[in-house]
Amino acid sequence: MSVSAIDMNSPKNRMYSVSGTTSQFSILCPQHSLSIKIADITISLISVDPELKLWVDEATTTFLNPNATPDVTIEGCWGDLAQVEDRGKIFDSGSLWQLYQNNGSYLFSFHSPVFGPIPYKLVKTLRDFTHSEVSLHRPYFDPDKPVYPLEYPLDELLLINLLALGRGVEVHACGMIDPSGYGHLFIGQSGAGKTTMARLWQDTPGVTILSDDRIILRQIDKKIWMYGTPWHGEAMLASPERVPLTRIYFLEKGNKNELVSLRDPVALGRLFTCSFIPFYSRPGVAFTLSFFEEVVKAVPCCELRFVPDKRAVEFIQEETSCHTL
Repeated sequence: MSVSAIDMNSPKNRMYSVSGTTSQFSILCPQHSLSIKIADITISLISVDPELKLWVDEATTTFLNPNATPDVTIEGCWGDLAQVEDRGKIFDSGSLWQLYQNNGSYLFSFHSPVFGPIPYKLVKTLRDFTHSEVSLHRPYFDPDKPVYPLEYPLDELLLINLLALGRGVEVHACGMIDPSGYGHLFIGQSGAGKTTMARLWQDTPGVTILSDDRIILRQIDKKIWMYGTPWHGEAMLASPERVPLTRIYFLEKGNKNELVSLRDPVALGRLFTCSFIPFYSRPGVAFTLSFFEEVVKAVPCCELRFVPDKRAVEFIQEETSCHTL
């Protein structure tokens, strides 16, 4: 079975919004190398096969940065993956991918029930995740069309693992920069109201929505920074911008708008449950816990019980103006 590498009917490839303004980007001309910068981490994506032309999805176009020095190098090529043998399995995601040991490196194997038992993609990566090789099973793709070898969830998966080695953590959250330059992080599991909050703020003058679903946190120069990511939610809001984190809100829908302060251990636990962590990596889990300890010490954390209408925006604006954050 052969599939097109570009599905323009996919939600990730349709119109989305950057910095609160809906935009339609033209499809990039196919290339043999691309540079993508997410959370101040630059990924150099190179086709080492002259017949493999590269492309990125719509949301990732604003994260392209051809002038940045690469932190990570990823090589892509066509291949025949029918004869690849499984090695010692470390982890099974229960969906598209499994992780194996591979002669001192890691091997991610991607399968889909649409195709059958042969993986459609294999990724061999160093244990520090600074260099990876992506092989695509050629019979499953249309070789005449460009392809994004890091197609979701691989791009996010590789970055999550890299972050866990001392660089930061991705959280399930909506991030927003208000007109005064303050950074607000609204955290919650699916259904908590992240997309609702993003849409409430979206039309407010001077506001930038970094993401309505995935935010990366990093500590740089003794400050906690939050970054937008390409991995948007239903509101399709994505921005490559960053801002120092001013306050963290754990979302709860309520009958009125109110803030409830949280003790550091409680806030740490709630951050942990809303984070994306490679649980198969003990060092990664340990780093995440220590990182969140620093976050809750540095940034005020509270529970935001809110009514899902514009009054929630006005409430947070009033709280921000009345307190030195």
